[in-house]
Amino acid sequence: MKYNLSEALTYLGKQFDEIEWNYADVPSGSYSEKMQLWPGDKDEDIMICVYKGKSIHELFHRQDYYFFNFAYLGDYGALSYRFDNQLTIHEGECYISQPFAGYALRSYSNEEIIIIGVLIQKERFFKTFLPILSTNSKLFHFFLDANTNAFSDEFIHLSFDDDSAVRNLLEIMVVEYANKHTDTDYILSSLTVALLLMVTRQYTISNKAPVSDKLSDQIVQYMWEHSDAVTLKDIAKHFSYHPNYISNLLHKETGKTFSKILLEKRMERAIVLLRGTTLSIEEIAIMLGYNNSSNFYRTFKEYYGGSPRDYLSDESE
Repeated sequence: MKYNLSEALTYLGKQFDEIEWNYADVPSGSYSEKMQLWPGDKDEDIMICVYKGKSIHELFHRQDYYFFNFAYLGDYGALSYRFDNQLTIHEGECYISQPFAGYALRSYSNEEIIIIGVLIQKERFFKTFLPILSTNSKLFHFFLDANTNAFSDEFIHLSFDDDSAVRNLLEIMVVEYANKHTDTDYILSSLTVALLLMVTRQYTISNKAPVSDKLSDQIVQYMWEHSDAVTLKDIAKHFSYHPNYISNLLHKETGKTFSKILLEKRMERAIVLLRGTTLSIEEIAIMLGYNNSSNFYRTFKEYYGGSPRDYLSDESE
């Protein structure tokens, strides 16, 4: 049987009630807390959940995966780690959580509520989706923070425009997940990339920092956002100046050459990735724009005085 959108929402809504939500006790100071474990199959990295009903009262818990909850129909309540922090997620808004952050759904309504959830395993998130978020350094660090701060209380409450494609994208994901095929995981992965790009765009618009009047500050920010592949010619084209002018301006206002600034940005990101993810050194090298891990090893050692493996060893002690 092939489900259309309405049928897919109903089908996944019924499945939601049948999911075995398993919990583990994890220590937190002098007491323990409930940790919700991955509810999908072990070989499933992306899971689409649909809550469809009028009332839900979840056990307050943490979870060991990332999730994106979207208010598809009606409003719903969310309880964050601080027990007095009751949020209302209005229709067309979403709640994005890090792993380990405390959370609970709390909804009581006379009308039907539909919440579409996209759940992502941590390992898959770091390996596949993290690079997409690197253009916004604040968002990038938000998603990494779960690995560097075991009990972070951070979340993102984001509103989308009525004509946003996010709703349509989630509808496609719901129908695909309800009508699983052998290539469903691949298709969901591609759709999740699009979803996170839209999240990044909306987050950037909603949290737009004042733009510095100094051209050199704008250039350095651009270099952080594109540190994997940026060149002096790219910057010159983007800002409509001659490469020599850009080079001289950076040296005059920062005291550093273009190459030195780029190296600093890459090495800064290298430390973040080494500390905050389980990506291999080879994968990190590629993310930083190095064509092979040997070049990355050599550059890292010259910059920090030790290899990436030495750094990881020091961190684990």
